[in-house]
Amino acid sequence: MKKNDQMEQLRQMDLSELKEQADALKESLFRLKFRKSLGVGEVVGDIRREKKTLARVYTIIKQRESEAAKVEA
Repeated sequence: MKKNDQMEQLRQMDLSELKEQADALKESLFRLKFRKSLGVGEVVGDIRREKKTLARVYTIIKQRESEAAKVEA
């Protein structure tokens, strides 16, 4: 999936869905790192992709939380 398509899809999710997505990505990243330590397959590119996606999800979560804080203030 292209970066712009992925960002658009993430922006359409609500906050709870984003947090679930972040949890799933953390678990996936853990499993990929474990596979890398075992030497099973080529997972370096997958790890990099998952880390970047997780960072994008965290960025959107922080944006949503800061917007909510501004509305409350």
